[in-house]
Amino acid sequence: MRGCKASFEMRPREDRFSAAFADAAAERRTGLILYITAGYPSLAATRELAPALVDAGADAIELGVPFSDPLADGATIQAAGFHALKQGVTLAACLRLVADLRPHLPRTPLALMGYYNPVLRYGLAEFAQAGAQAGLDGIIVPDLPPEESGPLAAECAPRGIAIIPLVAPTSTDARVEKACKNAAGFIYCVSVAGVTGARDAVAPGVFDLLERVRRYTSLPRAVGFGISRRQHVDAIGHRAEAVVVGSALVRVIQEAPEGKMVEQARRFVAGLTGRVQ
Repeated sequence: MRGCKASFEMRPREDRFSAAFADAAAERRTGLILYITAGYPSLAATRELAPALVDAGADAIELGVPFSDPLADGATIQAAGFHALKQGVTLAACLRLVADLRPHLPRTPLALMGYYNPVLRYGLAEFAQAGAQAGLDGIIVPDLPPEESGPLAAECAPRGIAIIPLVAPTSTDARVEKACKNAAGFIYCVSVAGVTGARDAVAPGVFDLLERVRRYTSLPRAVGFGISRRQHVDAIGHRAEAVVVGSALVRVIQEAPEGKMVEQARRFVAGLTGRVQ
């Protein structure tokens, strides 16, 4: 189990995701999922940042697993991941990070976002067992198509770890249906046919995608890739249950003056949610 000592294994499936989305719906607001790269600028900084982001308004946290060939990521997240890799941040370290965060964030969904090679090398059963013990709620694997996700889902689903699929405006209805069939947690709706990165406007094609996804699942839909400002949250909130913000937040962390990282990140999140910090 590679160092994950805290035991949260076999909790009810999707409990934290379901509760988080239900809370957002009850408050009539758009759910906010924030992505940060695990180990950027350090693991200690990530342990400090995640609770601060939740306190500022995040409903769930995605922890990016650094990888040498991040094909879905743009320049901002690539740079953060490369920095973390140079510090020796591995998948095992990310699982330990989840275990470290869980006592401080008992109700917040924590998901890993990373590529399949490290998970496969770790061992699917070993990963699922370690993730369950750490208190992991879900995993997003951009390079794992639904046709090949069965073995990972077979290990994760019984342990309450959601396999969260990605669908894009270019996905056919058949592929959207297949991605939704065994999904859990939420459906990650990619707003553009491209890599991560902040953009000026919400691509209009995502709204048709949201309607197509709803035909095949009642799970919450979260729109990501390119979401970076309050106007985007407002535009999407009328049609989707949540947004995912990653590159814009990572850039704020990268550009923060020394000693101001948490303060600047909280201020950015306040701008997204409209909360006063």
